[in-house]
Amino acid sequence: MKKFYYLKTCDTCNRIIKELSLGTDVEMREIKSEPLTAAEVESLAKKAGSFEAIFSKRARKYRSYGLHEQNLTEGDFKKYLLEDYTFLKRPVLETNSEAIAGNAKNQIAAMAKLL
Repeated sequence: MKKFYYLKTCDTCNRIIKELSLGTDVEMREIKSEPLTAAEVESLAKKAGSFEAIFSKRARKYRSYGLHEQNLTEGDFKKYLLEDYTFLKRPVLETNSEAIAGNAKNQIAAMAKLL
């Protein structure tokens, strides 16, 4: 089971989808039209190592909420991830054993290895 979480309006996500040449064995999940459940967020965090690992500090709401001025806990990261899809670092590739989130070159390379 492989899942790819992305935002269809995100040019970076679309570029990475083409770059990775995702096969038919990868379930595509558009996070705005089909938000993640609490169980899915917990599973991704466990596989990625923490809620912070899948949390986007680039989200516009991160600054507008003043979160950049706070010391957030794992509980805070979880709360915001469940509150709004924009807080999920994207894209995310999930397998049975791990989850890789983000669009840095090393993260994309790690995703390519898992595929």
